[in-house]
Amino acid sequence: MGKASRVNQTAVSDFFLLGLSDKPEEQPLLFGIFLGMYLVTMTGNLLIILAISSDPHLQTPMYFFLANLSLTDACFTSASIPKMLANIHTQSQTISYSGCLTQLYFLLMFGGLDNCLLAVMAYDRYVAICQPLHYSTAMSPQFCVLMLAMCWVLTNCPALMHTLLLTRVAFCAHKAIPHFYCDPSALLKLACSDTRINELMIITMGLMFFIGPLMLIVLSYVRISWAVFGISSPGGRWKAFSTCGSHLTVVLLFYGSLMGVYLLPPSTHSAERESRAAILYMVIIPMLNPFIYSLRNRDMKEALGKLFGNGKMFFLP
Repeated sequence: MGKASRVNQTAVSDFFLLGLSDKPEEQPLLFGIFLGMYLVTMTGNLLIILAISSDPHLQTPMYFFLANLSLTDACFTSASIPKMLANIHTQSQTISYSGCLTQLYFLLMFGGLDNCLLAVMAYDRYVAICQPLHYSTAMSPQFCVLMLAMCWVLTNCPALMHTLLLTRVAFCAHKAIPHFYCDPSALLKLACSDTRINELMIITMGLMFFIGPLMLIVLSYVRISWAVFGISSPGGRWKAFSTCGSHLTVVLLFYGSLMGVYLLPPSTHSAERESRAAILYMVIIPMLNPFIYSLRNRDMKEALGKLFGNGKMFFLP
């Protein structure tokens, strides 16, 4: 096995991404749909970043983290969709060995950063609603930058370690990945060497990137709910909850799509089901986030209106 593994490992120069469909007549439609979604995603998230950075009224912790979430969403989508579009356009399914590992690293890093930022934003809402008198000191600019830096470190190190561990894996002759991106679990299924440490790393990253942030989000909203239901005025309760509405919507969409696949019994897993879920949390949710955060947010509407130089509210009827 040792000699065969070394031969197989050195022979791997590329993989084949089977994509979403093997029917040639469907490729132009897929190309048009995903190109349109990618352009909307990039434009929407760029506008959010520009609006927040250009409006002095939005220089608050909530919008600071929202701008970073928009940047992360744009990078997360860019890690996979351009390669998929290029493969459809050139009628090729190949991705180089180094390109696959590079894509995997950025997907793990930005996917983990998405989770971390959603958790930090939940904590920000908890402090704003449950400890309003201490908000300006508890969420100081220095502390916000520190939390952002911690998110980058906590997501970058495990993603890099997992990617480096994959370079030690020997792959067999069959190199077809039944996805439109380099999925870590699918890659390990192609291995012909021991992958126990890689599988342990996937579990560890799942606990760090999925369970950990989700628990912080749940705890934050439990405390928020207690505080809000303690408000006697219905108008006051609605005003408090309305500041969390956009974030809670994104959280439900993001984690709902993840749990819809990865918490199901293994017997129900399929490449098609996992690809659909990946499209939801890697493409559709990053595309919808700018609309979710701007359509019901008057401050964002005004900032976007100023960005276009007309002084009017953007997206208002």
